[in-house]
Amino acid sequence: MTMGELTKAGGWREQLAQIVEAMREMSRQTDPQEMGRAYRARMRDLLPVDGSLSLSRRDLKAPRYRLTRSSRWEQEINPWKEKDRLPLLEGGLLAELIYGDEPRLIDDLRVAAEDPAREHLEGFRSAAVIPMYDQGVALNMVLLLRREPGAFLPEQFPQLVWMSNLYGRATHNLVLAEQLKEAYEEVDYEMKAIAGIQRALLPPRMPEIPTLSLAAHYQTAHRAGGDYYDFFPLADGKWGLLIADVSGHGTPAAVIMAVTHSLAHTFPGAQMRPSDLLNHVNHHLQERYTARGDTFVTAFYGIYDPAKRTIAYSSAGHNPPRLKRCEDGTLALLDGGRGLPLGLLPGDNYEDETHQLVTGDQLILYTDGITEAHNEAGEMFGMGRLDKVLENCTIGAEGLLEAVLEALEAFTGSRPAHDDRTLLVAKVS
Repeated sequence: MTMGELTKAGGWREQLAQIVEAMREMSRQTDPQEMGRAYRARMRDLLPVDGSLSLSRRDLKAPRYRLTRSSRWEQEINPWKEKDRLPLLEGGLLAELIYGDEPRLIDDLRVAAEDPAREHLEGFRSAAVIPMYDQGVALNMVLLLRREPGAFLPEQFPQLVWMSNLYGRATHNLVLAEQLKEAYEEVDYEMKAIAGIQRALLPPRMPEIPTLSLAAHYQTAHRAGGDYYDFFPLADGKWGLLIADVSGHGTPAAVIMAVTHSLAHTFPGAQMRPSDLLNHVNHHLQERYTARGDTFVTAFYGIYDPAKRTIAYSSAGHNPPRLKRCEDGTLALLDGGRGLPLGLLPGDNYEDETHQLVTGDQLILYTDGITEAHNEAGEMFGMGRLDKVLENCTIGAEGLLEAVLEALEAFTGSRPAHDDRTLLVAKVS
């Protein structure tokens, strides 16, 4: 019984039940091929046909088109994943129909002997031609076929065109969702690879420095990020301590982070002053990588002398490290020798300062992902909470690091990090 016959016989409730069940089944589908199979099965119950044909002109020019489905095919082809197996035809009745861009009822179907699609249409005498619109154009088309002439009722046709196009949009959305998922998985794989490379650039372990214990924490907001820290063994037993933060997030920041790492490790000659390294990195960043963009790098670089317990340092627009003197409870900032971030201006822009450290001093180097972390109320962690943790002078560098992270986690709760977070903790012993 057809849709029209059901309605005339008062069987609209049965028809509604069939349609509702069909819609329920459609809503459960996640694969466009499976959805098409289920839809065609349901439509055969609502509107029996003797054959069907689907075609597409997507990415083609008139009069070319592809057959995407035929009820006469012995083996089903997935048109989204096996495009190379689809017959590519040119001209004839089907080209006229799909490029005609309009629905049609053909009550007396006749196919010329030379028509390229004759084998798919031969034996049928009537057709319901349903264009499937995308961006207002019939890029796809479905032909429902019957053996007898005049088999389709005109009063059913508008509803058929409407339902078929709704199905077409749903299928198209599933295709887009699948393509998006595949693209995301590919990007995620690449981001994991980038993150792995980036982490390989970081020190594998803390160096053993006389009179100084160290601990570090590194967390990116995304798979890869722009934070960076490093250690450099220097002449006379001295050690370089570097922390840096590339502007921006994700892959672009990770690339500049890797460039900064490379520049820092290819410094020619001996480092006599911290500003030597910053001037070197700034020169090459500005000349080759950042001059035509808006990327820059903040950095703090210090050279620690274990014998004298002094730190000479220079800063390129980075957050001043916090220094807690446990001997008398005072708090100081290493905020001298400040210059602009790396990569902004050419020239030797950086100066040096030296600070005397004493036993028990606690030094925290950090990126702004720590102090600018937000809680659920939108408040920032801030300097005050960081300084509060520094007041505990009874623990070592590792314990101090854990204390900061615990305070940060308690403050932010379940809120994810919106920026990379890097901590470098040093304690003079």
